[in-house]
Amino acid sequence: MATMAPPMPLTTRSAQPHVHPLQVLLLVLCIAAGGIGTGIMRGNPIPIIAGGLLGVLIFSSLQVASQWEKAVVLRAGKFSSLKGPGAFFIVPVLDTIPTWIDHRIQTTPFNAEQTLTKDTVPVDVDAVLFWVVWDAEKAALEIQDYRQATFWAAQTALRDIIGETLLSDILVGRRKLDEALQKIIDERTTPWGITVQSVEMRDVIIPAGLQDAMSRQAQAERERQARVILSESEAQIAGQFIQAGLAYESNPTALHLRAMNMLYEGLKERGALIVVPSTAVESMGLGTITGLSALSGSASPPTPPTQQ
Repeated sequence: MATMAPPMPLTTRSAQPHVHPLQVLLLVLCIAAGGIGTGIMRGNPIPIIAGGLLGVLIFSSLQVASQWEKAVVLRAGKFSSLKGPGAFFIVPVLDTIPTWIDHRIQTTPFNAEQTLTKDTVPVDVDAVLFWVVWDAEKAALEIQDYRQATFWAAQTALRDIIGETLLSDILVGRRKLDEALQKIIDERTTPWGITVQSVEMRDVIIPAGLQDAMSRQAQAERERQARVILSESEAQIAGQFIQAGLAYESNPTALHLRAMNMLYEGLKERGALIVVPSTAVESMGLGTITGLSALSGSASPPTPPTQQ
């Protein structure tokens, strides 16, 4: 990632004189009026010269500021006033406008490259700063270039806060970091007449090797949680078996009924084969029942032989 340069001014105004169509119109009207006067006076150049000078005077003294702008007026090098929005007049030659202040909300992207976190992990962080000039006088007089100063203050604060924060906190706690950055940057820019409204971290890039390690760590953590859940389930099932054993211990009839139900559920399928330990048969008293079933089957009358 290439190093991000300081942002260029977003406003169309600069310290250079701003030409408004109204100024051009007045200049043309003055020259035209001078030309008409010259024609009336039969070639006398004085009216057109006077009209041209008047037009230039109006052109240089009339200024127009947009709705979102304030003009910083210096008179003989000293601060005089703030003008705008709308049309206003200045004293030619004596008054100058070194800068125009934009009062709209500004956006400034900034980043921190290969910055070490508190646990010595290099990260690249991209963020966006939203700020606004609330005092045009301070922004113009207290600092040379308030735009670049705001950019550098934001980038320095971002590097400082990354160095004091663990990587895990950066990844999961962006909202807290945004609020902390907003507070730090606002403290630095308030003396310049600038208020930081919000800071938003757009992206956090970590090395590819570390991403793989974190992925394996997350997978191992999920497997550990699955094993813990399985063991807890087995413990709960064992507890239920203990409660059932205590209930059957005090009520043999219920145990016999349960055993018969289990045999019935297993034998109702055709061709099913159930292997029951002999100890279980004796403990549940099923030996007598199976023996009687066998005797009843053997005591059935024999089939008479077929006569030839």
